[in-house]
Amino acid sequence: MKENKTYGMFSKEYFWRGLMTACGLFVIILTIVIGAFLVYKGSDTFLVYGHSLGEFLGSAEWNPVDNMEGGGAVGALIFIVGSLCTCGLALLISTPFSLGSAIFMTEISPKFGEKFYRPVVEIFAGIPSVVYGWVGLTVLVPAIKTVFDRQVGHSILAAGLVLALMIFPTITTVSADAIRSVSDDCRKAAYGLGSTRWQTIYRIVIPAAAPGIISGIILGLARAFGEALAVAMVIGQTTALPTSIFSTTKTLTTEIAAQMGNAMEGGEMKSALWTMALLLFLVSLLFIWLIHFCTGRQLAKEKKDSKGGKK
Repeated sequence: MKENKTYGMFSKEYFWRGLMTACGLFVIILTIVIGAFLVYKGSDTFLVYGHSLGEFLGSAEWNPVDNMEGGGAVGALIFIVGSLCTCGLALLISTPFSLGSAIFMTEISPKFGEKFYRPVVEIFAGIPSVVYGWVGLTVLVPAIKTVFDRQVGHSILAAGLVLALMIFPTITTVSADAIRSVSDDCRKAAYGLGSTRWQTIYRIVIPAAAPGIISGIILGLARAFGEALAVAMVIGQTTALPTSIFSTTKTLTTEIAAQMGNAMEGGEMKSALWTMALLLFLVSLLFIWLIHFCTGRQLAKEKKDSKGGKK
């Protein structure tokens, strides 16, 4: 009986281990397949239609032909600059508020922050992007038009503000977790040396939690970079390089969402859109690498500090 029971326990253990391994391998294979598919579809711009990488990344002339013959222009600089401007502005707006909120809910008022403020912040993460876009279109765009006396309120500023609100919960929650993970011994040591609470926060806690905070910022930036619907509703959808935060333009995601359904399969237009999708995929991989790089440095530092403490 004992042998049968032991055999059954080992069987269950190996079954669940095999299932978890299979799930992990499936995710890895799926990522590789998606990347290979995007490379296969996106490379037609260069291999079939003869455009160069420099033209695609450095030219602002966007006029691909929607047929199998080609001959158009596939410069995606307008969409790249539009994506960088909107995401950069959103990050610039959201990061101070997110970091301040994270500090408030962990260091200033942890009980109120954990029981009330954090759930309220997390609610923002569950709101559909179309709701953000609709509120931006009906409230924010008219407000920008009135306050700044513009002909239209659609602009990079409107898109940046909408994206800032959308990435706020991501940066806040990840930063709060990073700050909370800092050992209380560090705080007690700072207080013991006569530091005030604010000195302890910005000289001890924030530097110690910096890798996790940076990871949260990168995650928020990745969320902003991949957003299409909400941005498309407020950015104005003009195929032109932006000259100020009040300019109307397009991003990589908004152009893909607007044109992919109407472009002819295998044509120059659709191939160029696939190339932009490949670019977004590579940007996402870059963000993931940056997150692992930051967390890896933090783990290496903690391991080094623990070895130093043992000595």
